[in-house]
Amino acid sequence: MSSKLGSAASGSLSSGAVVGKSTGKQLLFRTTFRNAIYEALKKRGWKETEGDDWDLHWTEREWMSEVFDTIHLSPGQRVNHYRNQRELCRKDLMVKNLKRHKRQLQKDNNEDAENYSFWPLTYVLPGDYALFVEEFKKYPTSFWIMKPVGRAQGKGIFLFKHLKEIAKWKSDSRYNADNKDAETYVVQRYIANPYLVSGRKFDIRIYALVTSYNPLTVWLHRSGFSRFSSTRYSNNAATMSDTTMHLTNVAIQKKSDTYDSETGGKWNIRDLKLYLMSRYGVATVDRLYNEMQQVVMRSLFSVQNIMMNDKHCFELYGFDVLFDDSFKVYVIEVNASPSMSANTPEDMELKVGLLSDVFDIIDLEGNMQGNELRVGGFDLIHKGIPINPSPNRMYTTNLGCDIPAEHIARSSEPSVGSATNGGTPKAEETKKKKAGMGARPAFGAGGG
Repeated sequence: MSSKLGSAASGSLSSGAVVGKSTGKQLLFRTTFRNAIYEALKKRGWKETEGDDWDLHWTEREWMSEVFDTIHLSPGQRVNHYRNQRELCRKDLMVKNLKRHKRQLQKDNNEDAENYSFWPLTYVLPGDYALFVEEFKKYPTSFWIMKPVGRAQGKGIFLFKHLKEIAKWKSDSRYNADNKDAETYVVQRYIANPYLVSGRKFDIRIYALVTSYNPLTVWLHRSGFSRFSSTRYSNNAATMSDTTMHLTNVAIQKKSDTYDSETGGKWNIRDLKLYLMSRYGVATVDRLYNEMQQVVMRSLFSVQNIMMNDKHCFELYGFDVLFDDSFKVYVIEVNASPSMSANTPEDMELKVGLLSDVFDIIDLEGNMQGNELRVGGFDLIHKGIPINPSPNRMYTTNLGCDIPAEHIARSSEPSVGSATNGGTPKAEETKKKKAGMGARPAFGAGGG
């Protein structure tokens, strides 16, 4: 094989023809994207094709529903989506599956059910409009946020405090539950007390790679970024229409006069971690970051049994989370096609490196041995059972930690995912509870 595993900083780069393990021929890719995805693929030495002879197809979600089931794939071909990825990545279906999974855990008397409270109170409109109004009346001082389920980049989102403020939305026939053309929205109780840094709201993008749902196999990337608003935060009702204050989407923030084009309004989650540690200490912030990791895993558990697992498929998810001024973590949404466009050189470096690590794990070249615990910035955190860091480590999660110069770390075992590497899920949960890792730290209000 001519493919070589590179450094953690640059990912896996190669020159000349790169051949696949299943075909022995030059590796070919197909994609319509011209961003970090294209850069990472070209740097790898793979060749682009417009035909169906690709080894990797990095495609849009629509292709999966329109084309995937109509073609026959050879054993070595890989595509970057699962067929029903929308079960986790469409806002209404994500909440439906989280609620369903929580009910099942409660029915089974599983103590983990109490941990399924990491999403805002949510209703789906127009179908749940009457239920929403009843709940709305119970919280007369709360703010609410409306989000169309089928749009991205903050489009169509607005905040309100009084029902009369959605009169324009209601005036259209969209709110009629019998209208088949009604655009589906979710309405959520707004998290009005987010943790702030320098008075600004932010959310956090975390990357998780799922290479199988049976057994559930999850890799979590150490890097990610925080997206900051360009306007100082206020929960005053008069600010509800200021999207640059309340929405952190880059597409929204770019419209602000105070947008920082040099940093892109982003901060690496490692820098955020160090900042928080300087204020609250290592143990407290480690618990916070571990809770973010657990929110990722519990979200994936909620759809594990309904996902159409396929050996040709993998998914790079972009989880958007935030935490409030008491350090409670919430999942905001999960993206099946997280943006790989970059607005700064640092952003491009992060995303090309991230994708290079993904391609190493997918392993079309045949370099992996099956006992890898870390590849570049990705740590294997679940393979049928939890894969936990060494008990001698300071941290309970590697999220936000440095990426070592050594590109790959392997287990001494021939494969990972056995009880000797992580213990049973029940045993792990018991061990965590004894260690006090399940409890959320107590904080005062504020947060910078």
